[in-house]
Amino acid sequence: MRTLFHYRGLGDYLLHEFVVMPDHLHLLLTPCATTSLEKAVQLIKGGSSHQIHKERNQKMEIWQQGFHDWTMRDANDWRTKVEYIRVNPVRAKLVESPQDWPYSSANDQFTLDPLPDKYCRQASGAKAQITSPAAPELKLRPPKEHQA
Repeated sequence: MRTLFHYRGLGDYLLHEFVVMPDHLHLLLTPCATTSLEKAVQLIKGGSSHQIHKERNQKMEIWQQGFHDWTMRDANDWRTKVEYIRVNPVRAKLVESPQDWPYSSANDQFTLDPLPDKYCRQASGAKAQITSPAAPELKLRPPKEHQA
């Protein structure tokens, strides 16, 4: 979390939502004009790996390669992703309420960046995928084709 807020403080991205789980991380961020999404993720993963290696005095692999991104379409899509991030610790049965997880923007102890203005406008009309609280994955599998 220190790394998240360090690079945010340097202006590399806006941080809107996050949850640090025992074995993964979810972020909702907006890269700044001079930082690509890939660079923002590289800063977070590389910076946190460096710090963890330094504190533990070891060089183990921390992060998997790559990441999954999602482009927000509108305010409805934004709200869906915020909800997904916030309830992640509840779905994992780590806490009963999102606000109880100390490593999340849901507990209101962190100052975050607001929703970008472009998502405050009228909805695009596209429907965001909604995962049920019991579903562990963010991206749903495509529907199976019906055979005749």
